[in-house]
Amino acid sequence: MTLKIDTDEPVELRDFVGAFTSLANEFERYVDTTYSEVKSDPKMYVREVRSGCIEADIFTGLVAVAATAITHMDQVLILEDFVKRWGQRFSFLSKGEVPEGELETTKELKDWADAAQSIASDPIGGHRLEVAHFEDGERKIRASFRFTASEARTALENIEDRKKLLNKPDTETHKRVLLVFTRSDVNDAKPGKRSGELVKIEEISEKPMPLVYGSEIAEEQIKHEIRDADDNVYHKGFIVDVIVKVANGGKPVAYSVTDLHQIIDIGD
Repeated sequence: MTLKIDTDEPVELRDFVGAFTSLANEFERYVDTTYSEVKSDPKMYVREVRSGCIEADIFTGLVAVAATAITHMDQVLILEDFVKRWGQRFSFLSKGEVPEGELETTKELKDWADAAQSIASDPIGGHRLEVAHFEDGERKIRASFRFTASEARTALENIEDRKKLLNKPDTETHKRVLLVFTRSDVNDAKPGKRSGELVKIEEISEKPMPLVYGSEIAEEQIKHEIRDADDNVYHKGFIVDVIVKVANGGKPVAYSVTDLHQIIDIGD
């Protein structure tokens, strides 16, 4: 398998390394998820560096972990399939599409961004990956894919959008849970923004979380208890409906109160 990077401008060293390590990471991931009887230890060997071109051979290090041996043609077919999938992936990324049934991880997105970065700032850059084998002394290309600098820039933009979607908190709704204050604030909060208050809902988490007011009515009722009531807000419990904002990994990061049903005395 050969990777060729055409450039008109010098390539920053980190981007140069990333172009190869990202490909190795993706190939290893592909083998692990596709062939249970094969393991891969890919290695990169730069064959030629000349003005306007960097060319490297990729030794895949495919090893059978089962009793069945891997023939030369088996390896060629695996590499051929990988190059085709690599090309399909970047075609999807350049169009801003997600293959049906496939969920990307942050690590995958980083690898694909590293692969595109080396040519993205080059006006005429190109990235070409191909697999070939020799038959009767003649080199025959089995699969080849090339993407251009403009396609790389579009892919990078779509990758950033995809990262933001992955990092965007999900939400869960909980009805009639007990909320207590661990820090209060007499000031008004902007609608939908975090207030200066921390609250605890033990049914959801033992840790205090920032409070967001998802309803003006609920905010008015709760702020009245903080500002104007004679008794201490820390001695009160609020039976509320909340939308729990959840980060990656399912951990709550904030509570948004949408309805206040009841205020109870919880004592000291």
